[in-house]
Amino acid sequence: MNTTHTETDVIAERRGAVGFLTLNRPRAMNALSLGMVRQLTSGLTAWREDPDVLAVVIRGAGKDDAFGNFCAGGDIRFFHTAALSGDPALDDFFTEEYRLNHLIATYPKPYIALMDGVVMGGGMGISQGASLRVVTERTRMAMPETGIGLFPDVGGSYFLSRCPGRVGEYLGLTGLTLGPEEALAWGLADGQLGTSELPVIWETLAHTPFESGAAVESWVQSRCAHATQRKPDRAEIDAVFGLSTVQDMVRSLEASSGAWATETLTLLRKRSPLMLHVVLEQIRRGREMGLADALRMERVMVHQCFHLRPGAASETVEGIRALAIDKDHRPRWYPSRLEDVQASEVKAFFQNPWGDTAHHPLAHLG
Repeated sequence: MNTTHTETDVIAERRGAVGFLTLNRPRAMNALSLGMVRQLTSGLTAWREDPDVLAVVIRGAGKDDAFGNFCAGGDIRFFHTAALSGDPALDDFFTEEYRLNHLIATYPKPYIALMDGVVMGGGMGISQGASLRVVTERTRMAMPETGIGLFPDVGGSYFLSRCPGRVGEYLGLTGLTLGPEEALAWGLADGQLGTSELPVIWETLAHTPFESGAAVESWVQSRCAHATQRKPDRAEIDAVFGLSTVQDMVRSLEASSGAWATETLTLLRKRSPLMLHVVLEQIRRGREMGLADALRMERVMVHQCFHLRPGAASETVEGIRALAIDKDHRPRWYPSRLEDVQASEVKAFFQNPWGDTAHHPLAHLG
């Protein structure tokens, strides 16, 4: 028997032996709200215990089509409003989102993410923990948080730091947008399908009498292309982003006249100087952590993003203002120069505001 449960922004259906999740907020590029996080958590928790559900597959709906942008991240307009008003739902959002990220990464059944279109920020959080991560020719993937005075959260400490060489530092600091080839080459995707193939895959999953979750995943995987046409050259990335400090990286890029160095330097100069320092520390700490500890660290960091300098003084609130509220694209970063960022300012982002570990909101994670 097939069952359907529909909410406004998330559609959860069981069809045959598979649980289907559709992010259904296409006009907002399926950006995650607190309600959506809760709906996803509820559906996954119920299906985890349901023996009739062998696997789960997730997609993002388009404005006019069944498939569109997977997920552009968290609802940053909500972050801005909640931070200025002192709304406690802001803390709830990050606590519950990170729990959802961990639930997905530790899910006992295959969880297949069809990452068509834009996959950024929170969209990476609900896809990088998947047992099968599928991109398309339309995939545009990024962790662009340094551009809004934030850091690559939702487990970015963990999955970026597991990229080859120093690619994690490169992606985390620059917020570079990747296509499917780079995503596959750098370990952020497992296979590729054409966008036109997705509706057939979706419907076939609903009507095929699979014997096990492994069979569901294997069938999708067998239809994917796994080899990349081109391996992106990592030599420059590793040489620059393996340096000890952000200042060293910038000096190295300034000394080069190559196109890659020029483009990379341009990206870094648009980012928050403070958060560039913070993110470099984050990625390098994350390399030595398991996922649960990485998410606990990020929960500390995101608290500090909104509370070290509360309200409009927050680097994150200012970054969101410039991008999404006033849209002047002229954030007033403080400090405004990389050289003026103090080590004590960076260290403060990693100081647990809850005192002992037992009171941390994610104390029991994992």
